[in-house]
Amino acid sequence: MNRYDIVIIGSGIGGLVCGGILSREGYRVCVLEKNKQIGGSLQTFSREKEIFDSGVHYIGGLDKGQNLYQIFKYLGVMDKLKLQKMDEDAFDKIIISNHSKAYRQAQGYENFIKHLTDDFPEEETAIRNYCEKIKETCVKFPLYNLRTNGLYEEKAEVLALDTHSVITSLTGNTTLQAVLVGNNALYVGRPDETPFYIHALIINSYIESSWKCINGGSQIGKILAGNIRENGGNIIRNCEVIKIETEGDRAVYAETTSGARYYADHFISNIHPAKTMEITNAEVIKKIYRKRIHNLPHTISSFLIHIVLKKNCFPYYRHNYYYHKAGEIWNLADYTEDNWPLGYALFFPPSSKTGVYADAMTIFTYMRYDEMEPWQHTFNTVSAENNRGAGYDAFKKYKAGILLDCVEEKFPGLRNCIQSYTTSTPLSYRDYIGNYDGSLYGIAKDYKDPLKTFISPRTKVRNLYLTGQNINIHGVLGSSISALLTCVSLLGNENVVEKIRNA
Repeated sequence: MNRYDIVIIGSGIGGLVCGGILSREGYRVCVLEKNKQIGGSLQTFSREKEIFDSGVHYIGGLDKGQNLYQIFKYLGVMDKLKLQKMDEDAFDKIIISNHSKAYRQAQGYENFIKHLTDDFPEEETAIRNYCEKIKETCVKFPLYNLRTNGLYEEKAEVLALDTHSVITSLTGNTTLQAVLVGNNALYVGRPDETPFYIHALIINSYIESSWKCINGGSQIGKILAGNIRENGGNIIRNCEVIKIETEGDRAVYAETTSGARYYADHFISNIHPAKTMEITNAEVIKKIYRKRIHNLPHTISSFLIHIVLKKNCFPYYRHNYYYHKAGEIWNLADYTEDNWPLGYALFFPPSSKTGVYADAMTIFTYMRYDEMEPWQHTFNTVSAENNRGAGYDAFKKYKAGILLDCVEEKFPGLRNCIQSYTTSTPLSYRDYIGNYDGSLYGIAKDYKDPLKTFISPRTKVRNLYLTGQNINIHGVLGSSISALLTCVSLLGNENVVEKIRNA
């Protein structure tokens, strides 16, 4: 019989961090992953020997003593990671269509202030107030700061602040406003939805320190999986869970497509909460809760071009570029067929062989799932290969052409530097990650009703817990903190937080 202390469904960063923590705490853990490759959004792939990240293009908070550093140190990850620090004077550069210059967002708060003040000398007070507002907001989230002595009331006062209102209250300079939220593709910033705390928690981590993973983010998943195995745990790939069987208010086993059953004292689901509800037959989970979770809105999906570049042709940058059309920074997701794309981002893998020229790059932009309507019935992964047809290939080529035309306006000659490229669409994310509609960051948060999107890691099934980006915030840091929250809930104490803080 397959029996463990804890069975974890899904090997995204949330599931693996849960497995890493709990296996270190003495539990025998088994992680079940439907794909051939573990890691969720940490997955990488290669084209012509160049490695591309599917989702994690850079990471914040990894300087010694910072929050993600401490989590990874405790998990035995930090010493094994191959990292490259991004340009200290610009981890991101913001480009606006009708501006000739690129605006820098730098690492370190004083450095961040200095470079923005160089561009906006009359706005120093506003820039400083912006930084203080970020820090004041971040302090109110205990686990983000690896402490447990906080109350809900502490952060309640900032949950209802929206990003747009905070930014516009700090400065009337519309260009500076656009620069401060110029990388809002990190969280799909919307003026009528996005809470300021989402902006603050994410941007703060990059201002503190910004890094890229040499040879891709998949190394994080591999290290965590290796450590779980060393602690007596198990990682099983190509193993999709289709049912969580319950008796009364307890989960008994997880059943896979092959009919195998995995029994445990506790279960943690790292897949979308709505999908978790679909495969859990417990009567203790009320229909109203299932309906609420199922109907929560999702963030938009994306279209990416992964490019292998000709040798010694296109410059290598140790920063990212975020572009948006003038006046559209808050509307990037509201494109039409005629004006797409309203913005994009450029990411460069830190693998430049010369340090002068880039070997590869990824272009990112938004794409709605409804554009996939003709092919929504198809499914295609490495483990289950299926050709979506000539129409799909033609669609991707057409969209890639439009996006490349847009990028060439600011980076003339790019096309001539392309050796080959491949694309990914919302269907790629749906099939590999498991979100219904290829959502980038899962459930969309809304400042107008913060409790609506609050999902507890506990469920009505006493030994079934949730984790992942939908429980807290997204990204490597956000999902790691979600995992920590899940583990604290399961363990029934907060000792592990202290261990991480003192690692």
